[in-house]
Amino acid sequence: MQNSHTKADMTQGPAMKLVLLFALPICIGNILQQLYTTVDTLVIGNFCDSVSLAAVGTSSQPVEMLLCIFLGIGTGVSILISQYTGSGDGKAVRETAATATSFLYLSAIPISILGLFLGPLILKFMQVPEDTWDLAVSYLRIIFLGTLGNMGYNMNAGILQGMGDSRASLFFLLISCFTNIVLDLLFIAGFQMDVTGAALATSLSMFASWLFSVIYIRRKYPELEFTLLPKKLNKNILRRIITVGLPLGLNNSIYSVGHIFLQALVNAQGSTFMAACSVATKLTGIANVAISSLSSAATTFSGQNYGAQKYVRLQKEGLRIPLFSGLITCIAGVAVTFFCRPLLVFFTRDEQVLELAVLYTRVVLPSMWIFAVFNGIICYVNGIGEVRFPTIANILMLWAVRIPSAWLISAFLDGTWLMVCYPVSFSFGLLCMLLYFLTDNWKKIRRLAEREKASQADQPYTQIT
Repeated sequence: MQNSHTKADMTQGPAMKLVLLFALPICIGNILQQLYTTVDTLVIGNFCDSVSLAAVGTSSQPVEMLLCIFLGIGTGVSILISQYTGSGDGKAVRETAATATSFLYLSAIPISILGLFLGPLILKFMQVPEDTWDLAVSYLRIIFLGTLGNMGYNMNAGILQGMGDSRASLFFLLISCFTNIVLDLLFIAGFQMDVTGAALATSLSMFASWLFSVIYIRRKYPELEFTLLPKKLNKNILRRIITVGLPLGLNNSIYSVGHIFLQALVNAQGSTFMAACSVATKLTGIANVAISSLSSAATTFSGQNYGAQKYVRLQKEGLRIPLFSGLITCIAGVAVTFFCRPLLVFFTRDEQVLELAVLYTRVVLPSMWIFAVFNGIICYVNGIGEVRFPTIANILMLWAVRIPSAWLISAFLDGTWLMVCYPVSFSFGLLCMLLYFLTDNWKKIRRLAEREKASQADQPYTQIT
């Protein structure tokens, strides 16, 4: 295939070096993405009041809830493309990309319309305070108008990452981040548009990133015959995409509904606590950019090696990559926790908000390394197409541990400590995913790896001839 210099072949060479080189552009992109959302918080925190800050923070949950099924299916596209890339099936890669584009339009337009009507109902269920209500609804409706750009960018980034091109998402996010910063300053600081300006800046910047991603794919990968508008839908491939991606999407959906319940508990503490959580999550997100980047690398690595039938490599790196993610997150978490107060001052000068944000950061951030290992294992296992076990583990972590513990803390102790539910649930989830390595599916991978070793031992001169 063309442009091989821009793609990573995860089936050959030192595994950790490949993973790190692949993850680095995604990591930088994640920093930019955090900056992308953080700019909203910084500008609103400095040019508006804590009520506006709370409105932006609470509005993300309804968006996540309605988009999460599609984003899970997008992950399924990335997994399939990584497997087809590993097996060298260029035709299947091309048809999967075309089918994904058609599916994008079939999903994005209905979700945009649905979000305009369901979004306010979800906010009502979340018990959004009266002083935050109008601003939250305004922000939410404008964000849903940008659904096509949001989903289009994520789909195209997933296609390219599945092919082994992790640098592309960095280019896309540079465009998006720069556009968002300029428009934030223009709309909020310049035109005094409050959260309406923040939402408009976010939506327009996502469209810019999506359109740039289409241009990039068409120029760098002409063999994909990629188009902006729907062109072709392969029913067999769509069936495979849904088979792999739907469980991930449903898991995301159930997870998002759980977050709605958690946000309702947060909202019940008042707008000051809402603002503090919104600010603190920006900081914890910045400190943990390694999690999603190394997890994406883990998915591509396992998918390509599974497609290429490199079972020895697949078995060897199953725990090593997630543990490395945990180590990096631990180091970053300790450093940011130590300096959290002076960093949080950039987001808010409200002393009550600041105190609660410091508390949230000190409780959650030091335990994020546990989540990094947990998520790394999940993404690695997803890459080989095994989505059932991770889905069950995720559901149990949320619904059997996190939500009940948060409710108990809120109902019987001090609600401003409900973030303790996160380290408790992280530990439970990691224990569940470690048990995966005892399952029959992983034992099958081990048997195939032993068979591969035996085959290589029987043909010692194959590589010389």
